[in-house]
Amino acid sequence: MATRQLLADLVQQFEQQSQQPVTVESVGGVDAAKRVQAGEAFDVVILASNAIEQLIQAGKVLAGSRTDLVKSGVAVAVRSGAPRPDIGSEAALRQAVLTAGSLSYSTGPSGVALVKLFERWGIAEQIRDRIVQAPPGVPVGSLVAKGEVELGFQQLSELIHLQGIDVVGPLPDEVQIITTFSAGIAATATQPGAVRALLDFLVSPAAEAAKRGNGMEPA
Repeated sequence: MATRQLLADLVQQFEQQSQQPVTVESVGGVDAAKRVQAGEAFDVVILASNAIEQLIQAGKVLAGSRTDLVKSGVAVAVRSGAPRPDIGSEAALRQAVLTAGSLSYSTGPSGVALVKLFERWGIAEQIRDRIVQAPPGVPVGSLVAKGEVELGFQQLSELIHLQGIDVVGPLPDEVQIITTFSAGIAATATQPGAVRALLDFLVSPAAEAAKRGNGMEPA
């Protein structure tokens, strides 16, 4: 889901220049990986790089086809107009988490990393009952916008286009969570040449403006 808007933008550019139609289906990363593992036919798969590697090991994505696309960081959001906590340092962020009445993160790689961070801080048990887990494919920001969650953590790319929230800022550098999103040619691909042309475009200089405009950096 972190790459949904980015792919929509880039595929539109690619189709205009290549006349090759591309159909993109965006779902939560956990669901996407399960569907590929189950043998559902796709030409290309785009997920966190470690998930692509797992699919390569399982023979579901072609070995040697992994193409790193973007690096994506995590940001913090509150409901529009709500007080913005200080998250300018690791200590300030820890205090903001402890103070929040409720918080949410995704089931994706950033959520897994946040759980480990809370454990390292020694506060995992203390905040456990205040955590609202966003279901796969449901943006954390949507829960924040509805007032169901006070503090939301998710990829910046998934927050910046949502209405009803204010992005407080990125996680401080010392605890920032960077996820590399990569593409791989599916073992079920029937048009590997067309997929390779798409992947070449996705890592070309022509794609960089869209990546930055969606809160990511070229990988």
